[in-house]
Amino acid sequence: MRYFMKIIVSLTERKDQLMKKAIDKQVGGDHYKTCKIQPVEYIECNQLGFLMGNVVKYVTRYAVKSNVQDLEKAKHYIELQMQLLDEGKL
Repeated sequence: MRYFMKIIVSLTERKDQLMKKAIDKQVGGDHYKTCKIQPVEYIECNQLGFLMGNVVKYVTRYAVKSNVQDLEKAKHYIELQMQLLDEGKL
């Protein structure tokens, strides 16, 4: 039993190490690097789903890059969420 516990602990630590490395890497810019909490961490911890996750991502990106198009994208995902709610699909 003790042997299996060591294996489980080892695998859990390995998974944590891999996740930390992935979260430290950003492909295509560095606009999230200044955030105290990465959008993906916030989205996953709060189980926001695809549409609301994109809202968080684009609002965060706007705060860093000041690109109005990011607010338009966030608005679009909010509209999609509202439409699906109205249609009873969520």
